[in-house]
Amino acid sequence: MPLRPDELEQIAAQTIEHYNQNAANFRDATRDHDVSQNVAALLRHIEGLAPFTILDFGCGPGRDLKTLAGLGHRAIGLDGARAFVDMARIESGCPVWQQDFLKLDLPGDHFDGVFANASLFHVPQQELPRVLRQLHATLKRRGVLFCSNPRGDNEEGWHGQRYASYHDLAAWRCRMADAGYLELEHYFRPAGLPCAQQPWLASVWRKAAQ
Repeated sequence: MPLRPDELEQIAAQTIEHYNQNAANFRDATRDHDVSQNVAALLRHIEGLAPFTILDFGCGPGRDLKTLAGLGHRAIGLDGARAFVDMARIESGCPVWQQDFLKLDLPGDHFDGVFANASLFHVPQQELPRVLRQLHATLKRRGVLFCSNPRGDNEEGWHGQRYASYHDLAAWRCRMADAGYLELEHYFRPAGLPCAQQPWLASVWRKAAQ
C-alpha cells in the first residue's frame, strides 16, 4: 500500500531528528572518509569551463562541500537537519539551505552539477520519481547528477531511527531513465574489493533534453 501523507511526514521528521541528535558523532565518524573518487566522477563529466555551480544534496556536516569549494567551485549545501546545516556553514563557509528532501524548493536551471553522496537512499521509493525530477529541473541544460547509494534488493523500511531504500543497478537505471537522465558511468565502492564486499553503488547521469 502507498505510504500516507502522515507516514511520509513521520519518515522525514524521524530521520532528520536522528541526524540532529547524532550530528557530532556522525561528523567524527565520517570526517576521514575518502570520497575523492566520487567527487572526480562528478566533475569530469560536467561540460564547460570551471568554476561550476554545484549543489551538495544531503551535505551533512560539510566535508564534501568544503572539498568542492576548495577546488574553486561555487558550492551550495542542502540538508534537512538543522545541526548539519549549522556545521556545514561553519566548516565550508558556503551557503547551506535547510530543506526536507520531500519538500524541496529548488531554483530551475541553476546548477551545473548535483552531488548526492549517500543521501537519496533516504527518499521512500514512491516519492523518488518526484525528487529525481526536481533535481533534473534544477540542473542546467546537460547538467550532471552524481549519486551513491547502498545496494540492495529494492527493499525499504526503517533502519534503526532512519528510513532507507535500497536499490539494485537494474532498478536504479529504470528510475533514472524514467526521470529523464542518461547514464554516463557507474561503479561499486569501496574500490579494489570483490563485488560482494562493495555495498555502495555510485553512478553518474546527464540531464537529457526535454
